[in-house]
Amino acid sequence: MIRLLDRWTGLMRRYAWLVAVIAVAASVAAAIYVARNMAINTNTVDMLSADLPFRKADRAMMAAFPRNADAVVVVVEGDTAELAEAAGNRLATGFRQRPEVFGPVFDPAGDPFFRRNGLLYLDPDRLGAVVDQLSAAQPFIGSLAGDPSLRGLFDVLSLALRNLDAADGAGGLPIAAALDDMARATHAAAAGEFAPLSWQSLMFGVAPDRDQMRRIIVLNPPLDFASLQPAAPAIAAIRALAEDLELNAAHGVSVRLTGDAALADEELKSAQLDSAKPMLISFSVVALLAFLCFRAFSLSIATLLTVLVGLVLTAAAALALVGTLNLLSVAFFVLFIGLAVDFGIHYTLRYKEGRDLNLDHAGALTRAATGVGGALALSAVCAAIGFFSFLPTSYVGLAELGLIAGTGMAIALATSLTVLPAFLTVVPGRPPPANADEFKSNVLSRFRVWAGVRPWRVLAGSAVVAAVALAIAPRAHFDFDPLHLKDPRAESVETLRDLMTSGLNEAYAIAVLADNLPAAEATAADARKLKPVAGARTLADFVPAAQDEKLAMIDTLALILEPSLSGPVAPRPTTAENAAALGRLKAALGAFAGSPKPAAAAAGRFLAALDAVAAGRSDEAQVELLDAALLSGLPAQLETLRTLLRAQPVGLEDLPEDLRRRWVAADGRARVEIYPREKVAEDPHALNRFVAAVQSIAPHAIGGPVIIVEAGRAVEAAFIEAAGLAILGIALLLVVLLRNLRDIALVFAPLLLAALLTVAASAAFDLPFNFANVIVLPLLFGLGVAASLNLVIRERQEGAAGTMMTSCTPRAVVFSALTTIASFGTLALSAHPGIASMGLLLAIAIGLTLGCTVIALPALMTVFRRRGGRGPAGGESA
Repeated sequence: MIRLLDRWTGLMRRYAWLVAVIAVAASVAAAIYVARNMAINTNTVDMLSADLPFRKADRAMMAAFPRNADAVVVVVEGDTAELAEAAGNRLATGFRQRPEVFGPVFDPAGDPFFRRNGLLYLDPDRLGAVVDQLSAAQPFIGSLAGDPSLRGLFDVLSLALRNLDAADGAGGLPIAAALDDMARATHAAAAGEFAPLSWQSLMFGVAPDRDQMRRIIVLNPPLDFASLQPAAPAIAAIRALAEDLELNAAHGVSVRLTGDAALADEELKSAQLDSAKPMLISFSVVALLAFLCFRAFSLSIATLLTVLVGLVLTAAAALALVGTLNLLSVAFFVLFIGLAVDFGIHYTLRYKEGRDLNLDHAGALTRAATGVGGALALSAVCAAIGFFSFLPTSYVGLAELGLIAGTGMAIALATSLTVLPAFLTVVPGRPPPANADEFKSNVLSRFRVWAGVRPWRVLAGSAVVAAVALAIAPRAHFDFDPLHLKDPRAESVETLRDLMTSGLNEAYAIAVLADNLPAAEATAADARKLKPVAGARTLADFVPAAQDEKLAMIDTLALILEPSLSGPVAPRPTTAENAAALGRLKAALGAFAGSPKPAAAAAGRFLAALDAVAAGRSDEAQVELLDAALLSGLPAQLETLRTLLRAQPVGLEDLPEDLRRRWVAADGRARVEIYPREKVAEDPHALNRFVAAVQSIAPHAIGGPVIIVEAGRAVEAAFIEAAGLAILGIALLLVVLLRNLRDIALVFAPLLLAALLTVAASAAFDLPFNFANVIVLPLLFGLGVAASLNLVIRERQEGAAGTMMTSCTPRAVVFSALTTIASFGTLALSAHPGIASMGLLLAIAIGLTLGCTVIALPALMTVFRRRGGRGPAGGESA
């Protein structure tokens, strides 16, 4: 191998310019290929094998109900229920006008069926209270229906105030509450704010809850899967439409987006996967460390150019191997910078060491190649074993990362032995000044002297640290909820969490695919008996219960209200007529405010608000302002009342077709949704209880909770399998190549301690293992072995630990670890929690590995001194 490396390096040096030109040309071609073929899949579920049972169940559900997938959920919220309804209607109309952009529109609240039969979905007691309230308010409602203007409102209020009895009621309305609501809306108008009066609250006698001030519209837009952000065009069009319609806070409305497509879109943004920024930051930090390490500009440039060539070639190889990247595999391009520069550091430092020994360029290159070639190859193989250990597992996403990274290690090794000597030859710059003593004094060598005197103290301290870590480590846990891997500040995530706090937790519902609707109803009935279940729903649950009783109440209400609502409407008043009515109301309010009646204070507040509107404004301006503040929602509310009074008996066949398609498939199979009783998003034990209970009656159930639990089990199994394969593979390789139990033990001891400390750090700092960072321990053995391996092999070649510690190897080990930590640390800055946790935990793991290597390993070398002289070198080490 040494002879081969000698001859190869000679060729690279003699044909350096040709090698450099070929490397640059190959890099340009690879970059073009990457730009044209880059594709990323952010779905964490797709990172697991499609052959897993829960993946098959999920595909069956999606095939039966395709409109339940890849949706954009538009959440419209208003300061009042009327504002939300009006904004929802305008948006839905705009969506339906452009089906090529927005796709099918599912708007149950705006569907004529639910607008007509809405009262049937109230329970009988609540409906009875509504009927009583609206019946009592008939005089007030009838007057406004006949004259829905400021004149009509002010005159009916004036009459009510003059005839108010001691019960504080007028026309069926609690007058104090009504006057206070009007006072707030009027004060806001006087201050230039938009906070119109809610007529739904006034007529129904209760303030609407948040759900009633919210409208949800579900879109299934065409997605461009050739783009890094398939839903981006549709999302941009939604936001543009909302802006054109002025649906914003200034008009009392907000429009937010969530749903699978919106979540994936924002996840890509948070991960910055469509940006070169993470790689630029990583490369910049690594470049600075390289300069500090080499202390020569030309050496740094040659090494970094080699890393860039390897990076581009690895990216092209990745796309050629797997086609579409995932959230894990795409992160390797940042990791590659830190890993590939390690090889360059060892090679270039050995070259520099040769120049310090007054060797010429050719001699220093040959010494570097023959000195580090074997060690670099061994390190690359160990790293590849760590990466390839995930290939046999069911964790496809990590297996793809392993395939890419293992291939990347081969490319990094090849470029270090091929392109780097060429660049060291052609990159201009002065040769570094010879300094034979440069590496003799360093932190590690000084620590080695201290460890040589007190090695047992170092080992005892290490044992205490290991014991503490062993006590903490069992608290480490796995968190495989995909929602926890998304940026909590993203609009789509915040909106989803808001929706989860109201009503049944549909985001964490479990779905069951039954043979038909009767079978689905039977499954729902069984599910409702389970303790962890809050409720279950099928299409049949959209048929209102107790319809005869409810229809009778609605008919009674219609007899009372319909004549008033369908009567003639007075002509629109002039400004003078409205101003005169306002004057009459002010007089009535002034008289009433001075009375001892309970609503007097409210009357005074409303009068003060009207005076604030009048200040500095003409009659016309006052009327315009008050009309917008007090009457903007009245026409729509009156029309809603007319529609609600036309309810009819409802059967399954009467339900909207779009709703039925979302619950019963074309082949007759029916969907059941089962909802958790506990807060499963916050409590993994509650999540497991919920899934286990539902699976006891429906083994093929699917949905978010099932995916979280089953995916977690699959990843845990993959983690154990990969870690075992990595340790076994590396151990067998070291046994074959080192053939010395002492050296093998010295290589593994720091790694085992670092692995234990990494698990303990995960527990101590509440950094749970997840889909992204579960790669840490297998990679720790694959990557961390390089540091201890280089030190052990160099000690074997030098014959003594003291001599080894004054060579260039310690600096190479330290700066290799620092560049890797810096590269991983760049990922920790990501707004994407999954990528950030992977970067942070990897940086912690490599940092702990470095600490264990430079502290515990020298002490172990001292205690277990090498017997005899030089062992089999197998080529020199860095």
